[in-house]
Amino acid sequence: MQIAMIGERMMGIEEVGSEHLDRGVFFGDGVYEVLRSYNGKIFAIDEHFERFANSLKAIEITGVDIGEIRAKVLKAFEKAEIANAKIYFHITRGSGVRDHLPKADLKPNFFLTISELKDNPKLKNEGVTVSTYPDIRWKRCDIKSLNLLPNVLAKGDADKKGCWEAIFVDDNGMITEGSSSAFFGIVKGKLRTSPLKANILPSVTRKYVELAAKNIGLGIVEKSLTPKEAAVAEELFLGVTTKDIIPVVKFDGKVTGDGKPGKWTKQLIEEFKKFTA
Repeated sequence: MQIAMIGERMMGIEEVGSEHLDRGVFFGDGVYEVLRSYNGKIFAIDEHFERFANSLKAIEITGVDIGEIRAKVLKAFEKAEIANAKIYFHITRGSGVRDHLPKADLKPNFFLTISELKDNPKLKNEGVTVSTYPDIRWKRCDIKSLNLLPNVLAKGDADKKGCWEAIFVDDNGMITEGSSSAFFGIVKGKLRTSPLKANILPSVTRKYVELAAKNIGLGIVEKSLTPKEAAVAEELFLGVTTKDIIPVVKFDGKVTGDGKPGKWTKQLIEEFKKFTA
């Protein structure tokens, strides 16, 4: 079947390439992963690829050789020669005529970018501010899907409020996670975070935060926080693949603790460094 494609930009009309027939463009029909490297070594690569494989399986994208994808990532990373890098890749179901029902013979498309990461010490030393936002995402946030419009809207809302991150609150009034982060609190001397369910991404950083907590003797309670509880927590912090642990010093306009990164958060940051050495 022949398809005529015309795209329009602000400065005129031009032909559109076949890449715009990708189901990732039409429907967000695909999954992705983000990894980072520290000093030339990719962190937690096994865990990231396990999650990637689980996401592919969950949305029934088949015909993907995970070993081949891993080899492509490693080859590109080696060729890029970037010691501290952000590695993004995704797979979509394929390209074809726009139809909600995909053709059976579609071949998955692969996309990969590697860019330099420049850590900002100020984030860890001074902390960040966050604000809440209604969790309007779909019910399978455990799948790392390309469908991120609610996250984009939440992040934009936080930015308008002068905040670094948006924290999702579900219909039951419980905090789930950040728009691009895992969310943690220190409450009564213990680490609090939401339990892993279908509405929570199984964050790789979260896994290592919990391991770090165990290593320093910090108890863990997997129970969601309400915004009210978070507002009076002793400490708050975020877990982000590209930045690991980021302290939170203000939540919805209310100062957290003494307005500085807390003692447990600092200890966790130092313990986390051992995983990345």
